[in-house]
Amino acid sequence: MKNFALIGAAGYIAPRHMQAIKATGNDLVAALDINDSVGIIDSHFPNAEFFTEFERFDRHVDKLRRADDNRKINYVSICSPNYLHDSHMRFALRSGADAICEKPLVLNPWNIDGLLDIEKDTGHKVNTILQLRVHPSIVALRERVKQGAKNGKHDVDLTYITSRGHWYLQSWKGDLKKSGGIATNIGVHFFDMLHFIFGELQGNVVHHSSDTKAAGFLEYEKARVRWFLSVDFEDVPEAQRNAGQRTFRSITVDGDEIEFSGGFTDLHTRSYEEILAGRGFGLEENRTAIATVAEIRNAAIAPLVGDYHPFLKK
Repeated sequence: MKNFALIGAAGYIAPRHMQAIKATGNDLVAALDINDSVGIIDSHFPNAEFFTEFERFDRHVDKLRRADDNRKINYVSICSPNYLHDSHMRFALRSGADAICEKPLVLNPWNIDGLLDIEKDTGHKVNTILQLRVHPSIVALRERVKQGAKNGKHDVDLTYITSRGHWYLQSWKGDLKKSGGIATNIGVHFFDMLHFIFGELQGNVVHHSSDTKAAGFLEYEKARVRWFLSVDFEDVPEAQRNAGQRTFRSITVDGDEIEFSGGFTDLHTRSYEEILAGRGFGLEENRTAIATVAEIRNAAIAPLVGDYHPFLKK
């Protein structure tokens, strides 16, 4: 049994990490969040120590590190706001633990270089949650692409709309400097997936960028991709809106829909299993996706000519 600490226990994604820690037979011994709405802990680890101040959490983790018994923290799971991931991974490594960090790993690719240095100094490792890399449908698609004999590149449309209320832009998620913007906050794992399936990125054009949506065109070794990401309910197609749905997710490859909606709730547990077996995705696996979203964030907006996502016609 490994001992875990969790940073960001009140966040949206934290319960999936708690479930994964429990499902893999391990123990959460300490948790941190500046907000104290963390009753979900009782469903998983009621004996975990909880802190609302980082300084006290830091002291507790350090005391466990110095104890001559089996209480030392082995892993720190990081579910904090995006802009804090870099600092919290550094804390984990310097505390004698490995890190398991939610996406996006960092906001800019050069942050990866500093973390590589700290890994080397401490002998500990950063792991990241790139859950789509372990999704059975995505793994199968990657194998088909690798073995396929298609002449030329695949034509791909990626559409992801996950409606959010007015709170979204008032939270840290609506602050570009803290979240990295829409493409980073809700899209980085999709861009990693595209790189994972279709190879190295060769071109990156942005056609639209605002607080609530972004769209563009990406060219990979084996694919040409039109993409559209949004948190605006009005972008959900009419048929889905009329059916009461607030989310729309679609990936088509050469006109064929790739079904990958199911199984998302189990992917964190699968990711933890791989990490605990020494097969986690590390810093370098993140570089292409982080560079992609950083370029999107800073790109000039291109006119709507050539290949662009059909949702932009609205």
